[in-house]
Amino acid sequence: MFDIAIVWSVLPALGKGALLTLELTALVILFGTLLALPLALAKNARHVAARSFAHAYIVFFRGTPSLVQVFLLYYGAGQFQSLQATFLWPVLGDPFWCVVIALALNSASYTGKTLAAALAAMPRGAREAAFSLGLARYQAFLSVEFPLAARTALPAFGNEVILTCKATSLASTVTLLDLTGTARLLSAETYAPYEVFLGAGLVYLAINYGLMLLMRRLERAFKPSN
Repeated sequence: MFDIAIVWSVLPALGKGALLTLELTALVILFGTLLALPLALAKNARHVAARSFAHAYIVFFRGTPSLVQVFLLYYGAGQFQSLQATFLWPVLGDPFWCVVIALALNSASYTGKTLAAALAAMPRGAREAAFSLGLARYQAFLSVEFPLAARTALPAFGNEVILTCKATSLASTVTLLDLTGTARLLSAETYAPYEVFLGAGLVYLAINYGLMLLMRRLERAFKPSN
């Protein structure tokens, strides 16, 4: 029988798990965005090798499940004895960083493609106007092209932020007690999975609603004034 008291009683513990969820989300978005820019430039590059690499990267990470990517990194890295003797092992042997790296690589594929499309759609006149002002190629990119492309890509980027937050639930599959992992533990302790996961769903809803409001505010802030 459904007991609303259980939902309220588990919310403090779920809140602690939500802190790890937010930390994972922030790091994944940070590293994913940093990787997305060079990926977008490679996608629009004149060199065939760069475009081919970017295309293969995007196809792989968009075409395979995030769970598989997490498992490949977390369980697969340990299969290589030579890797365990390197400076990389403290990172790749840690489930927290395995989740961050795997999801960041995945997020970069989506954000990179979105940014590449926004850069490709840039009006030619904007670039020519920058050159006419005496700006160098990199100055025109940093001052004109990238800001305009980022503003165009911002709505899609907002969706990626929310999807990333939900994707961090995969951390629970590699022993991390994020929001979902905490809910699984509490479910086993209380024998009330419905109430516990309902509480977890409410916390996810609150987090993602807050992220949605934040992204909408950013969109309004960067919207050109009439």
